[in-house]
Amino acid sequence: MGKKPNLTGLSRFLPQDFLNPNATSLSEKQNQSGPAKKRKTDIHGSRYDATALVPHYTTAHEVPENLQKYFSQRKRYFSLYDQGCLLDEEGWYSVTPENIAVQIADRCRCDTILDPFCGVGGNAIAFAKTCEHVIALDISPARLALARHNAAIYGVADRIEFILADYISFANAYLSRPHPMRKIDVVFLSPPWGGPGYISPSENHVSADDNANFQDELETHSQYSLSRIQPIHGADLFRLTKRISDNIAYFLPRNTDLNEISALGLPEKDESVAPGDKSRMIEVEEEWMGSKLKALTCYFGGLVAGQEHLF
Repeated sequence: MGKKPNLTGLSRFLPQDFLNPNATSLSEKQNQSGPAKKRKTDIHGSRYDATALVPHYTTAHEVPENLQKYFSQRKRYFSLYDQGCLLDEEGWYSVTPENIAVQIADRCRCDTILDPFCGVGGNAIAFAKTCEHVIALDISPARLALARHNAAIYGVADRIEFILADYISFANAYLSRPHPMRKIDVVFLSPPWGGPGYISPSENHVSADDNANFQDELETHSQYSLSRIQPIHGADLFRLTKRISDNIAYFLPRNTDLNEISALGLPEKDESVAPGDKSRMIEVEEEWMGSKLKALTCYFGGLVAGQEHLF
């Protein structure tokens, strides 16, 4: 797994039919206004400043009631929060806590990693410290701008290619090219789980206002199904991603059905298996914050301890 030089343009990465004036990377759009210059990492007064998009809360009394419990953990999400990190409402309840993001990034060291649901950038920032090149996708222009804003605060914005795109379209476009110019080594899947009520056993999601005791009781008796993953069934999302790379880190709710996770490792009907090929293992890592289990990270392919030779 040799180190490769970073890419500077999306045109070297995607099929030409995926490129048009409205489908360029965020970095390309921002560089179209003048000649190439060294990119700034200071967000204040620079093109990375996204402070007009969402408020930066400094005291609890400024925070809407439904975000109070998340605000109290703000420095777990971003240790540099006080330097101006920004989150929209979805970002507050979906960003990966920084220590967990760092742990995952250490496991996913590679040349090129794809983060197709980057949100406000928590994981992409961590990947930029362990990988040569990070491709960060999101379907929200505002959220992508927040991710870049936060990456600038951490001084890693230049190591991340921010692309406004739908992952399903991106994946199909990438796979349609006979010989991609750039290999994606690892894909980190952290798709939407269905909102803060994902812990509910039914489609009638538990309100974010429910108390912690009720949430804990619910966790004990319910399992999360991959069918609730968005934008498509979680198993279908995995199969699509596996066509891009066997090396996948799948970030899932702590109460995900382990039988469904196990089934992801089974070969497809049309997937050829070499004679004598040993069964490939899946590694499920529990992500804890103190005494609280936050999520599961499921590793596949060469990311599994003992299967590094598959990378």
